[in-house]
This record gives sequence, structure tokens and C-alpha cells, in this order.
Amino acid sequence: MRYHLLLLTIALFLFSCSSKKNKKQDQVTVTTAIEAEKSSPKDKPQREKVKPTIQEKKVEEKKVEEKKEVVVNLPEVQREFRAAWISSVVNINWPSKNFLTTDEQKQEAIQILDFLKSNNFNAAILQVRPSGDALYKSDLEPWSYFLTGEEGKAPNPYYDPLEFWVEEAHKRGIELHVWLNPYRAHHTGGGKVTDASIVKKMPNAVVKLKQGYYWFDPSKQATQDHAARVVMDIVKRYNIDGVHFDDYFYPYAEYNAGQDFPDSDSWNEYKRNGGTLGRADWRRNSVNTFIERIYKEIKAEKNFVKFGISPFGIWKPGYPASIQGSSQYDELYADAKLWLNKGWVDYYTPQLYWPIEPAKQSFTTLLKWWESENTMHRHLWPGVNTVGKRNAAYSDEIVNQIAAMRNIVPNSKGIVHWSLAGLTKNPAMTKAIVDGPYQNKVLIPTTPWLNANPLLKPSLLLTPEGNQIFAKWQHQQTDQVFHWVLYTNYGGEWSYEIFDPAITSKELAISKNGKKLQYVAVKAVDRLSNESPYTAEKIK
Repeated sequence: MRYHLLLLTIALFLFSCSSKKNKKQDQVTVTTAIEAEKSSPKDKPQREKVKPTIQEKKVEEKKVEEKKEVVVNLPEVQREFRAAWISSVVNINWPSKNFLTTDEQKQEAIQILDFLKSNNFNAAILQVRPSGDALYKSDLEPWSYFLTGEEGKAPNPYYDPLEFWVEEAHKRGIELHVWLNPYRAHHTGGGKVTDASIVKKMPNAVVKLKQGYYWFDPSKQATQDHAARVVMDIVKRYNIDGVHFDDYFYPYAEYNAGQDFPDSDSWNEYKRNGGTLGRADWRRNSVNTFIERIYKEIKAEKNFVKFGISPFGIWKPGYPASIQGSSQYDELYADAKLWLNKGWVDYYTPQLYWPIEPAKQSFTTLLKWWESENTMHRHLWPGVNTVGKRNAAYSDEIVNQIAAMRNIVPNSKGIVHWSLAGLTKNPAMTKAIVDGPYQNKVLIPTTPWLNANPLLKPSLLLTPEGNQIFAKWQHQQTDQVFHWVLYTNYGGEWSYEIFDPAITSKELAISKNGKKLQYVAVKAVDRLSNESPYTAEKIK
């Protein structure tokens, strides 16, 4: 009995020891698992996101600060159309002679463009079709006598003058407008009429005038179709900024010794076909139809190419009341008022070649009248006779006319100088203009009725370099940039510079006149003179 009790006691003792040991092992196992779970790598990133370090906070705050756009209040850029007519007929301006070599022609062109740029002009109006001919490669009309001395003869060594002019003008931030005479077929100063002449190739559309000129009959469909093809050929193939017609529609009476224009063939045909207009109205209607057609065809092909006309400065005597002189309406059959009223132009340049006084042919009186007829709010940029006289009083007259223009058309300022020679051959005139109204470089006014894709904002990088900051700007749409405007702010005062498209950097002084550079900003400007949004940086 005692033996059995002893065995039972031993068994209970062993069971108790075994239970304690297993419980302790279980506790150790649970504790190890919990610690392992706490230290698991998969949980560390979550804990770091929830509680970033102080250094990480600073980095994030710096990134936010760097992305914040710098907002500034930039000054408005001044705008004005400043152009000169460059005449090729009888070698008035360019080329100066009709026997120059290719290199001499190019050098003269570069000198002209450099002259315009250095004197703060921003547009050139180049005559490329003086009389049924071409100062460019054309399959429709012969090379001009005024270019090579022989109608139909190409430059040798060969180059395309218009292509050259466009490229060189754009390098300098200058618009290039092509000037065409729509109806003159041959000029008396243009040598003999040869087999290459348009006179020979379109005999049924051309008439000879008493003074030796040949003229396209404006009322013939063949004339209108051919002239339209010439215009559109240029528009399609060249990167021009504008097409320009001058005041030669039906010719001035003296071109035909005072006699009526010889268009009996087309007039009689019109009557046979049931036409009901009187002869004068029929002539005007032919020109009206052509002008409207040209404007619409240009816009359909290249919306950004501007169309301008420079009609004789007087529409009719008595409009306004004090005005005396010739009537383009009755003598040239040009209803120039209608074209402006209808908005068949982007800019209008009436040739106001008279002084401010006297009132019978007053620059200011006429400009105010044309402005009153500008119902479609097109650009009204008058032509002035810069050639005129070579004296100080006449230079003052031109300066005063520019000032008067600015008062009469303040929302779209502009003027065109007849001609280039009135500036290049009269340094006193040029000095009076540049020291006065043309002191600063300006942009051309925008043309809001012509649609354009908005430019993106440029990028701007500023790099400190000792006592200077190197500013570098770029744009994603380089081919659409025609100008840059760089703004600087010293001591709270803004100023700006207008740069040509190839200039994309400048070194800026950290201080100027005791004032510290605080901000730099830049804008891009497209070929219609629209500005992009700005990019600005604060100097720290």
C-alpha cells in the first residue's frame, strides 16, 4: 500500500514539472513572435511615412517653394508700326542699279535692313512686282529688268532675292511685306518689250497707254485671275508677313495723255452680256471684286499674312469739307473708302504726303477723316513723304506728323515712310526721327481679328557669376517666336528690352545705379505680335 502511494506521489511530481516547463516554453515562444512582428522590415516604411524626420520635412517644404510661381506686375510694352517703302521700279531704292552682282545686291539688302534695325524700324515694304515682272523666282512672270538689266534673266550666280530678304529681315526681327502693282504691265523705264514680257504673253488682257506704259485691263477676268495667281503664288511659297498694294489701280490720267482708259473691248462685252452699270461704276466694281477676292484668298491660305493697301490720300474732294485735290474715286476708279468700310484689309496706309497746314490738303484733317471711316477698326497707318525737302523745318514737319498720328490713332499707332531714300540720303531727317519719336525699340501692334495659337510661356534660368547674373531663356515652340521681351527690376523699377529671335541670353549686373536687381522676367512674342504668358524669377 505504501509502495503504491509512493509511486503516485512520484508520478504527480513529474507531471507538475513537465507542465511548468511547457508553459514557460509557450510564453517564450509567444514573446519571441511578438518581438519579431514588431521588428519586421515590412512595417518600417509605414512608420517612417507617418512620422517624417525634421530633415525630410525641410526637403519637402523646399520642393513646394521651388514650384511656386513668381507673380509680378510687368509694364506694358510700347507698340507702333514703323516701316519704309523700298522701291525697285527704275532702281529707286533697291537694287540701286540693274547691273549689280549677286553679292552686291545682297550687300545692299543687308545694309538696308541693318539701317532699319539700328534706327528702330520694325517693318520693310519691298517692291517685288513693279510691272508684270518678278524680283523672285516665278513661273508666272519674267525676272525683272530692274534686277538684272534684262527681262527674263535670272541673277548669276543664282539666288532668290525674296527668299534672301525674308530670311535676313526675320533675323533682325523685321517684318517683310511684299509690295505689288496689281495692274501695271510694263514701265517706260523698264527697257524694251521683249518676248519674255507679260505684254507679249497676255496680249488680250493688256492695253498700251499714250505715254508708253502698258496696263492690264482691270475689268477683264483674265487680268483678275492672273493677278490673283501671282499674289497667291508668293503667299504659298514664301514666309512673308504681308502683301501690299499701292495706289495704282486704273492709271492716272497723265499716263494716257489725259485721255480715257482704252477698255472699249471689255466694256462692250459687258454690255452685250446684259450689264446694267454705268462705265465708271462698272470699273469700280471690277476693282472692288478683285480687292475682296485677294483678301479672302490670302486669309484662306495663311491667316497670319496681313493685307495692306496704300491708296491715294484723298478719296474725293470735299471729304472732309475743306479738302481739295484729285479724286481717286472718279479718276482711278478706286473706291478706297468702301474697302476700309468693309474690312477687306488688315492695315490701311493712305498716302498723306501733305503738311499739317494748310487745310486744303492737311495731313491731320485727312487722317481724322480716314479714321472716321474705319468702321471695322483695322490698322490705320498713314504714309508720309519723308523725301520732301532737306531742311530742318521739314524734318520737324515729319516729326510733328508722327506725333499727330499718335494722337489721332492712339490704339494702333503706325506710319510708313516714302521712301527709304528720304532716310538713307538725309541723315538729318533720320536723326530728327530717331532722337525724337523713334528713340526706343517697339513691338508692332497686335491684329486681334486674325486668330493665332497662343504661345506657351518660356523657361528662364538664372545663374550667378560673380557680380553678374547670367540669364538664359528658351521656348518649346522656337519656330513661332518672332521676338523676346526681357524685363528687369532694379530697386522696384521695371524696364524691358526687345530682342531678335536668335538672342536667348544676357548677362545682367547685380546692381545698377546703386539699385539691386530684384526680379527678372521674360515673354515670347509671335509673328502677329501676341505676347506669351511671362516667366519670372526673384533674385535671392
